[in-house]
Amino acid sequence: MPSFRVLLISLIFQCVFQQSSSLEDRDLLVITVATNETDGYVRFMRSINVYDLNVQVLGLGQIWEGGDVKHFAGGGHKINLLKEELKKYKEDANKVIMFTDSYDVIFTAGKATILEKFDALDARVVFGAEDFCWPNHDLASAYPRVPFGYKYLNSGGFIGYAPEMYEIVTAHDITNQDDDQLYYTKLFLNKEIREKYQIKLDIQAKIFQNLNGQAGDVSMKMDDDDVHVINTVYQTTPVVIHGNGPAKVLLSSLGNYLAKSWTPAHGCLACSEHTKDFKSLSKDEYPRVLVAVFVEKPVPFLEEMLNKVSNLSYPKHQLDLLIHNQVVLHEKLIEEWVGVQDGAGYHSVQHISPSAHLKEWHARNFAVELCLKRGCDALFSVDGEVHLDNPDTLTLLLAHNRPVLGGMLVRDGQAWSTFWGAVNADGFYARSIDYMDITNNNRRGIWNVPYITGIYVIQRQVLENPETRPNYIYRLYDADMAMANHMREKGVFMYVSNLEDYGHLVDPDYFPTHQLHNDMWQMKANTRDWEARYISEHYWDALSPKTLNQMPCPDVYWFPIFTPRFCRELVETADHNGGWSDGSNNDPRLAGGYENVPTVDIHMNQMEFEQEWLWILRHYVKPLAEKVYLGYDSDARAIMNFIVRYRPTEQAFLRPHHDSSTYTINVGLNRPHIDYEGGGARFIRYNCSVIDTRVGWALMHPGRLTHYHEGLRTTNGTRYIMVSFIDP
Repeated sequence: MPSFRVLLISLIFQCVFQQSSSLEDRDLLVITVATNETDGYVRFMRSINVYDLNVQVLGLGQIWEGGDVKHFAGGGHKINLLKEELKKYKEDANKVIMFTDSYDVIFTAGKATILEKFDALDARVVFGAEDFCWPNHDLASAYPRVPFGYKYLNSGGFIGYAPEMYEIVTAHDITNQDDDQLYYTKLFLNKEIREKYQIKLDIQAKIFQNLNGQAGDVSMKMDDDDVHVINTVYQTTPVVIHGNGPAKVLLSSLGNYLAKSWTPAHGCLACSEHTKDFKSLSKDEYPRVLVAVFVEKPVPFLEEMLNKVSNLSYPKHQLDLLIHNQVVLHEKLIEEWVGVQDGAGYHSVQHISPSAHLKEWHARNFAVELCLKRGCDALFSVDGEVHLDNPDTLTLLLAHNRPVLGGMLVRDGQAWSTFWGAVNADGFYARSIDYMDITNNNRRGIWNVPYITGIYVIQRQVLENPETRPNYIYRLYDADMAMANHMREKGVFMYVSNLEDYGHLVDPDYFPTHQLHNDMWQMKANTRDWEARYISEHYWDALSPKTLNQMPCPDVYWFPIFTPRFCRELVETADHNGGWSDGSNNDPRLAGGYENVPTVDIHMNQMEFEQEWLWILRHYVKPLAEKVYLGYDSDARAIMNFIVRYRPTEQAFLRPHHDSSTYTINVGLNRPHIDYEGGGARFIRYNCSVIDTRVGWALMHPGRLTHYHEGLRTTNGTRYIMVSFIDP
């Protein structure tokens, strides 16, 4: 006689086998309604295909007659379409029908999981549930009591056996404009009907997760090969995720991962879908693109920005160029740049200057119109803050082949980027849970986001459709917020890519506009660009421990620090200021008004450059001093920072003296034998002279005691040097 344990195991095995067989024997058909193949529909179908579900789409190509369900009650058209379809299956007791919306739904599991969860609910028909009684709040009190779960019916997803489903949708007539959720609600609230058809609500989101109002109830569980939504309140794993109402932004954020779009082990699996191979195209087959550059406010390093646009590795004859500038400060630079581009081989070049008085909103709409007029395949919008360090940026973005795709760029050292991961109820910035992972490139992919700015490509199919064509005017929103709001309203997905590195953003927030060379003041706000323009490319080698620095005299060192451009602009700023001293001992700029060793000079504080120069000393000079003067920890403090001017007819030399410093730097600012003759320094104790000072190179030497020195005579022209007495 078999033991009780053997019988129990046998019984369990039979139950499991019967359940497995039951799952295999039954057919699951997913039915949805979609009159247009929107971006949401494409996402829905992708999830259907990932999990190999059988689907029937109703209404494609038809005119939607169910009203504006985004803002008002409606949707009866869905029920009337479903009635006709279910006639085919009304006698099939073995067929399970699942109906869901399509534009705002993502599946996260296949047939076996769905049927298993359906069986566990022990019902013939199951509707999703939510915390909002829509569309008639007065019916809330009529709902059955729910001890623990979501109480109210949501018609965006339901599942049941075909005969019962048919009976429910044909219970009474409904017009296309009537509300579908109200129709099902009234049936559910009828106790007799509810019990007759064994209708239940999925009150703990075991199958259907409605997101509206439930953002705090869900999180993502990431396995190596898939990502699922977890309802953390009820500890369930729903498989139909519905971004009902205003929760569509949240659904898009989750959808970046769901249905095997992105996984920890494999990264972005969806990124390789629908791509375009540019390697197989000839230059004449490249898409025609309108490159629209928008300079809407003063920005630093615009010269470099524009040069990077012109250096894009894309056939010029396939590009139309438009630049809109609202900043008088930048107009001369832009006019010169446009003049060069006119002869660079573009299909067309158009410049809208500040004198046209065309505001940003209208300029951006004009770019859309111009793109269509020129017959472009895409619009590439680039703002003045955007530096395209990667010349392949345009080609890469086009190759990803998304309707609206931005490139992710970030301000150095900040969380400020070209996208928002979420928006609040008013459409303004909110931080998504993955925002920092994306901006820090810890996660690489193409991300569906609610807002993009700065740099993006919009494909022709979006531009030419009057319904989806971007509009940059909405209320008093700024242009990009208006465009993003329009796209969200129209169901057009905006993506941002960080699959590749495209460039960076400059920070315009602390950009002075009253100086002769405003970019010189950007060493802290935009360090990368400032260094690229103004710090010698050889500086970093000089700083390296492996480099043996030149020592022309005992304890006197040469260092390359600045570019010739920095030196030229510093001299021009000094001359533009014009506050040169007269070279006498009387100096009202100094405490006490007396200078023991006078020069014809101008102080950094006269040029409003004192703090900036001290920043330079701390960050670029201090490391060099500590390298060569071993054991000395420099504070890089300096009270005296000034430019000296030597002329044969003014002050040609400087008598022997000690500097009031621990160490001194003298930076050559112009060219020996071209701008001047003579000059240099002689260190008297060592009878050692340094002549032919180099532009941008700093001569560093001890100040007190040992290095008594004099300035050698300038015999022709004008010599400029920058001097700092460091750690006085």
